Amino acid sequence: MLRKVLAILLVLTLPLLTDTASAQCPMCRMSAESNLENGGTEGRGLNTGILYMLAAPYLLVGAIGYIWWRNRRKESDAERD
Repeated sequence: MLRKVLAILLVLTLPLLTDTASAQCPMCRMSAESNLENGGTEGRGLNTGILYMLAAPYLLVGAIGYIWWRNRRKESDAERD
């Protein structure tokens, strides 16, 4: 029961944190574009960082899903024996 309440609270509070993150996008984009136009390579590093940030949630959800699946499989195997 406590886990369900914590999960609901987490789902409800996460959207509140997105305002500060989305406020920086235009500034980062302008900075990266001007750097690339002037021959710099920081824009490429920024793109790599964005890809890492994009992959992290998928890896986290995949790991949690795998652990859940493995534990459920162990429980079902124990019930059969």
